[in-house]
Amino acid sequence: MASEAAGSLRVGRWWDRTAIVLGVVVPPAAIVVAAILTWNRLTTWRDLAIFAGMFVATSLGVTIGFHRMLTHRSFQAHPVARFVLLALGCMAGMTDPVRWTAIHLQHHAKSDREGDPHSPLNGLFHAHMGWWIPGFEADQDTYARRVREDPMVRFFQRTYWGWMALTFLVPFLLGGWTGMLWGTGVRAFFAMHLNFSVNSICHTFGRIEFATNDRSRNQWLFGLLAFGEGWHNNHHAFPRSARHGLHWWQVDISGYLILGLERLGLAHDVHRVSPQQLAAKRIERTVSSKGS
Repeated sequence: MASEAAGSLRVGRWWDRTAIVLGVVVPPAAIVVAAILTWNRLTTWRDLAIFAGMFVATSLGVTIGFHRMLTHRSFQAHPVARFVLLALGCMAGMTDPVRWTAIHLQHHAKSDREGDPHSPLNGLFHAHMGWWIPGFEADQDTYARRVREDPMVRFFQRTYWGWMALTFLVPFLLGGWTGMLWGTGVRAFFAMHLNFSVNSICHTFGRIEFATNDRSRNQWLFGLLAFGEGWHNNHHAFPRSARHGLHWWQVDISGYLILGLERLGLAHDVHRVSPQQLAAKRIERTVSSKGS
């Protein structure tokens, strides 16, 4: 048993080093090369379409699949829909579903306090990506035991690098080397920093509507760009809500798609927040703050 545990530890460290190197080196390099090609008018509409398609599909895999479905149990999905969402989440290239869940649930449990993986209390850069560069590991026994016992989730954890390979292969098959440049490298840069911005910007700048025990804020720009994840104060006030945009004017693409899945019979037990729950946590005067 001891040697088996040590082997698992070595694999984890190898995984972290590889993922961090890929995440730090590949996306910025892709941005530079893509900028040069675009300046020389060598970027095509097909390249941009591949970028857009991969960005939307994999981002929704994270926001709907990893975040709202798996981590917070905001809804239950039909097995086919669940498989597709988890596959797309893996193809986003951020991490496997078990590790993602553990890190995020530790963030909620210790939000903006000691033990939070990415609190701005340790600086904005730390909250954005400084926490990630050393290869942070959350306690999976504490925060991810439920998902780790799920057979489908375990399958995606074991096969994560296969789905990562598809992240490179699919854009290449659709558009060759430039398709892979835009659909993998450039896409990863924008997706990664949008995701990191929810951790940093949305815990520092923005508006507070609901009382929470942390510094979470609502940021309309990231509400739009990050498919609803920028309504972060709403999310911390009501973590199980399938919709983060709790007003008609708070655009939440992920929330709309979950309701669409429900109408199609592909989602059920969709968690909603009642008017009474909203009123109980609403702060009388909405606060605009830079964080302090």
